[in-house]
Amino acid sequence: MSVTMAGSALDRLRALGLELPTLADSPYYVDHREVGSSIHIAGQLPYKDGVLLGQGIVGRDVGLETARELARHAALNCLAAAVQAVGDLDRVRIVQMLVFVASTPDFGLQSRVANAASELLIEVLGENGRHARTAIGVAGLPANTPVEIQMICTAA
Repeated sequence: MSVTMAGSALDRLRALGLELPTLADSPYYVDHREVGSSIHIAGQLPYKDGVLLGQGIVGRDVGLETARELARHAALNCLAAAVQAVGDLDRVRIVQMLVFVASTPDFGLQSRVANAASELLIEVLGENGRHARTAIGVAGLPANTPVEIQMICTAA
C-alpha cells in the first residue's frame, strides 16, 4: 500500500474516486455518540445512495474480493458519521475498528476482509487512520449484509 500524504484528507479521498456519503437518519439510533473525548460510531453497512451493495454469506454467496469492497464502503460510511461528529475529515482520528463478517464457519479470512477497510482509512487519514482492530465472523448480519463495521474515534 502506497500512502501519499499530499493535500487534505478530503483531497486524498477524492483522488481515490470517493466522496463522503450522506447517511440516512433512523428513528431508532444515531450514527454517532460522543462520550468524553471518544466518538462511538454505530455499526455501518455497505450502503451507497440508499442501496445495500451486497447480500449473502462470505465464503458461500460472496467472494473475498467482493467482501473487501463492501468493507471499504462500510468504512466510508463510518467516516461520514465521524465527520458529522467532528466537522472535518482532517480532524478524524480512528482509535478502534470492529469488523463483523457474515461468513461460513470455515472461511477464516475475516482479517483479509477487514484489511480493505483499514487500507482505506490509512490511505485517506494517514497516521490518524491507524487503529486497533478486531475482525470476527458471525452467522448473520442485518439486511443479510456480508459486512458491518463499528468504530471508535476522536477529534485530532
